Amino acid sequence: MSDWQPSAGFEALRLRAAVNAALRDFLAERGVVEVETPVMSMAGNTEPNIASFPLQFSGRTEGGPRTRWLRTSPEYPLKRLLAAGFGDCYELGRVFRDGEAGGRHNPEFTMLEWYRVGWDHLRLVEEVADLVNAALALVGRRANLVQTTYRDLYLERLGLDPMTAADAELQAALGDVAIDPTGLTRDDWLDLLMTHCLQPAFAPDTMLAVVDYPASQCALARIRPGNPATGNHPVAERFELYLGPLELANGYHELADPVEQAARFQRDAAVRQARGQAVPPRDERLLASLHALPDCAGVALGVDRLMMALQQTPRIADVLAFDFFRA
Repeated sequence: MSDWQPSAGFEALRLRAAVNAALRDFLAERGVVEVETPVMSMAGNTEPNIASFPLQFSGRTEGGPRTRWLRTSPEYPLKRLLAAGFGDCYELGRVFRDGEAGGRHNPEFTMLEWYRVGWDHLRLVEEVADLVNAALALVGRRANLVQTTYRDLYLERLGLDPMTAADAELQAALGDVAIDPTGLTRDDWLDLLMTHCLQPAFAPDTMLAVVDYPASQCALARIRPGNPATGNHPVAERFELYLGPLELANGYHELADPVEQAARFQRDAAVRQARGQAVPPRDERLLASLHALPDCAGVALGVDRLMMALQQTPRIADVLAFDFFRA
């Protein structure tokens, strides 16, 4: 039996240690404080395209539920710290997502998430790019930052306006890509165009920041009223950053409205129910804290994806000591 050996080479493991140190140094120099938050929670992630791992606790719960959920990100407790007045903070640690194992996915992976008080998503894009370049410098590389809006990206590269194109047009634009349409929404078709038609063509050694997503893809971001640049459609103040074809980071100008956030959780639950998915409990403590959340922007960066870019490999196993299949 030979699969006791590491998935990654020793060079990759040593580079990961250097990357972790560089990320911590970068944020410390800017006054962003490292914190640790719980890995288990009473609440799960309601987002329909993310599956949380449930587990059962056998000890005393002091009246709380026995079912707990492994975090898919540290977002909710970090926001509670911000609402309590802690200030700029970050966490570098493991997160967990069910049903994601393969070439670019591992059910447990490393995420760096940080928040900047008084910033919006556009200002945070610049800092994310600087951080990625600090990591690239460890392997003697650098990438230029290019920024575009979500609408302009689809217009320029696919000839489609993602705000107005009919669902049939989005499906037709996939060409020979065969997808079962059962249960897919408009946003699912837009995501498929991104992953199958747009991402593979993103230029290597270029960071592309895509900003201002359709309002329907707001997640936990603020929504800004439309203007002529957006075809007068409202947009979510959100960005995703790609290095070549790899998606590295997802950031928001954070929503601070508990009523609106509760409505979004409810919409997520309805979608999950319609798909026959489990509906995890929503995070009531997050909702209770949002009235005190300061104006801020936050971002989550996949460290394993960053490592894949540094090692120039399409396989996440090449940057993990032991991947899911050897764990």
